[in-house]
Amino acid sequence: MASRRRPGDDGGCNRRNGATAEPGNPGAGDATVRGLSAPPRAKLMAPFAVRSFRFQWPADLSTSWAQEMETIILGWYVLVATESVLLLTVFASLQFGGTLVAPVFGLVGDRIGHRNLLCVMRASYAIFAGTLTLLATFDALAPPIVFVIATLVGLVRPSDLVMRNALIGATIPPGGLMGAMSISRTTADSARIAGALAGAGLVATLGMATAYAMITTLYATSFLLTLGVAGRGGDDGAAAPSLGRSSPLRDLTEAAASVWATPHLLAAMSLAFLVNMTAFPLSGGLLPYVARDVYGADQTWLGYLVAGFASGGLIGSITLTRTAAAIRPARMMIVFAICWYLLLLVFAQTQTAVAGVAVLMVAGFMQSLCMVPMSVMLVKGAPPRIRGRVMGLRMLAVYGLPVGLLVAGPMIAGFGFAATATCYAVVGLLLTLAIGLHWRAHLWGVDTPGNAP
Repeated sequence: MASRRRPGDDGGCNRRNGATAEPGNPGAGDATVRGLSAPPRAKLMAPFAVRSFRFQWPADLSTSWAQEMETIILGWYVLVATESVLLLTVFASLQFGGTLVAPVFGLVGDRIGHRNLLCVMRASYAIFAGTLTLLATFDALAPPIVFVIATLVGLVRPSDLVMRNALIGATIPPGGLMGAMSISRTTADSARIAGALAGAGLVATLGMATAYAMITTLYATSFLLTLGVAGRGGDDGAAAPSLGRSSPLRDLTEAAASVWATPHLLAAMSLAFLVNMTAFPLSGGLLPYVARDVYGADQTWLGYLVAGFASGGLIGSITLTRTAAAIRPARMMIVFAICWYLLLLVFAQTQTAVAGVAVLMVAGFMQSLCMVPMSVMLVKGAPPRIRGRVMGLRMLAVYGLPVGLLVAGPMIAGFGFAATATCYAVVGLLLTLAIGLHWRAHLWGVDTPGNAP
């Protein structure tokens, strides 16, 4: 019954479904905790003892694959159709417009249930993709239409990660979060590999309409699987009475005040904004330009570049599942952010696609060892009652990505890619060191909350 549920709990304690977020409860939660001291393979599979996670992981995987294919296909389409790197950066930026309203999505998730909101979001992906499929089938697709749909999708897509992490935080015990978050991260990493390679080749071999029909199917599959996450029949994360009586502004202010008063969370938010503004543009939205104009390669090599970065990230995520107990999240996010920027300095100087793929693979490994511990630290540090709102605030940091992309467009046109990428990496490296020094007392000590295993 709703009256017996704790605020912010998304059905992870739903005994009817055999999944519990309480380490002391018998059932799936205990299986997860027992898995932490099991052999490596058992550790890797421990989160799947929770029924909700067995639905969530494939649902997230389908969404991630579809999104990655869609980004690659439309990014290449915009570049070829418009012949403009500036419009390419505008297109990439539109996909993140929803970062500004991500805290509102987090609030709505806290009120109506994170699973319920995620179902609505994923149904919208399928509708938008189906629209593009019809337009491509009748040769009615044009850049202005792509920009309009990218804007609409961009209002929703950034909050997908908010809901994913909030659900994991509600259904997995704290001791199993690093392993579960690492496994969850493999959905995005594997999608960048498979989605990029498939997206780069599907249009060339099957045509835009067929490629988008496959994307629509993946989105529909994700929606159906999400229905099984963390309970059924509206039983997921029902709104707490206190949330229903308070104003949205007060609820969001409460979450912001909580982050502001918690130094290691504020440091993580700052670093998240920094890497989105200065690191991810170089290894994401600008890759179509790098492949064609720097390396003189085609869309197949674009897929290889994206897959190289993702392969490193996948290896990093798998590595974290096997070393979760020894990880100090706050330390790791700073150290490996520095390593990531150093590799981006090398990437800025590469002149061949083969070298670019190799450097991006190692850079992807480093970014995974930075970003997964950061996410775990935020989920652990956020009070369960406001977890959705805190993770929504975290998504505001993603707004650094469109800012970085929009600034990079004119800089590349004026100074070239190598100079722009070098500038981004140097600025990112210096500011990462500044964050580490400013919050050193909260990020480096073994006994600090940010480094709790």
